[in-house]
Amino acid sequence: MTDPVFSVITVSRNHLSGLKATASALSHENQTLFEWIVIDGASDDGTQDYLQTTNARWISESDHGIYDAMNKGLERAAGEYVLFLNAGDTLALPRTLDTLAEYLKARPVNPDLIYGDAFEDTGSGRVIKPAHSHKTLHQGLFTHHQAILYRRALIDGLLYDRAYSIAADYKFTAQFIMRCQDIMYWPRPLCLFEPGGLSQRQAFKGRMQQSLIRRELHMTLPMEEIFILLRQTLTLALRRYCPALYWRLRATSA
Repeated sequence: MTDPVFSVITVSRNHLSGLKATASALSHENQTLFEWIVIDGASDDGTQDYLQTTNARWISESDHGIYDAMNKGLERAAGEYVLFLNAGDTLALPRTLDTLAEYLKARPVNPDLIYGDAFEDTGSGRVIKPAHSHKTLHQGLFTHHQAILYRRALIDGLLYDRAYSIAADYKFTAQFIMRCQDIMYWPRPLCLFEPGGLSQRQAFKGRMQQSLIRRELHMTLPMEEIFILLRQTLTLALRRYCPALYWRLRATSA
């Protein structure tokens, strides 16, 4: 049996409805192209009974948080590319993975990292949140983590740093990109991001952790870091207090 093209890793804890939404989105894909790995944090809401009815490879046990669970998923992945869709997150459209796989077939060499745009629900409608260039990584994550695919062979032991409770995905992506030679932007939405997660509830803390990561990895100069934090703080304030203006500046209609 050949390895799948994609390993879709889903982390969940007591979010059965979200898990079902993720499963429903994956049901529209060619099942031979991907494996679905679910890392459940010992849920008590019926998740385990539901998982027994699916084709997922899964475990259900206590963990040390979302990034510990994500590391467990990485250890079990066999696909050429790894994509994280946590419970409640879905693919942007039916056949998203199928279309991407066809696109990759036309390339002479597969990229080390693939990223795209994201759909996001603003509360008053769905919008497309375009990705920034990966070259802006020193200013923050350039797209949603759920819209990034990592070539598994290049991960090679890299793990999410649990010392960063909110921004470990930023550090993981920065370290991974340092290993990349070929990065591909796919100009279409890859995921529908479920709002209200930890990174949004504690957005300022997440930005401060990103700042620590940039200093740890020597990604910015001190004065540049000050300007980045000021810009991020203003953006967070705009999103919180003037959401209509924020989305008018940041997104395009879906």
